[in-house]
Amino acid sequence: MSATQAPVTDGARLFEELLVPLTVMTRGAELVTASFTRLADGAAVETSTLVTTVRWFVDFVRRHRRIEDELLWPVLRTRCPEAARSLDLLDEDDDAMAEGLDALESVIERIAEERRVGGSVSWGHAMKEGTFASHRVRHALAGHSAVVRPLFTGLLAKPGEEDLQVLRKAAAEGVSRSEPHLTFGFLEHPEPVPGRERVYAGFPPPVRWARPVLMNRFRRTLKDLAAD
Repeated sequence: MSATQAPVTDGARLFEELLVPLTVMTRGAELVTASFTRLADGAAVETSTLVTTVRWFVDFVRRHRRIEDELLWPVLRTRCPEAARSLDLLDEDDDAMAEGLDALESVIERIAEERRVGGSVSWGHAMKEGTFASHRVRHALAGHSAVVRPLFTGLLAKPGEEDLQVLRKAAAEGVSRSEPHLTFGFLEHPEPVPGRERVYAGFPPPVRWARPVLMNRFRRTLKDLAAD
């Protein structure tokens, strides 16, 4: 491969890594939304697993949005000023996502508290709130992804070396390390995500070595949420 071809390959790999969190969040949103729907339909959904999954999902999305604000968007505004309008509109749409995340967190913490004290949560109200909030977040993430993908394409067409360093940092830090069984699971399910091996490499060795165990736990999660 010639020297002029190398940056293209590096850019393509970096593009894959930047898209990994978007894919994981989208898959997480699908599972959370479907789980609340199944719960409302009377399926045997294990609520303790739902609590863990929703907490992870909310944390993952908030973390990624923070990385975007702190690392990605400043580079985009500087390097691609034509993207400023898209980013402004994205900020407005993200308000709806933030409200949905707050609502989702509220209902799941109420369910967790009721489980802890042995109370009787108002399931009808909780399921209605959880279903509405999860659909709202899923819709916002879909719109977010549709805007972000072409912006990344434009940015990676003309990055400077300093930009690449920032983007690599954003790609590495944009994936939450909490509940690795969920992150690992969504990297593989329902189909492998391009660039996943480079994401795995960013986890501590003991976590990487436990990958088969974590994948088994993910499969149990799907079963608990009546998704398997």
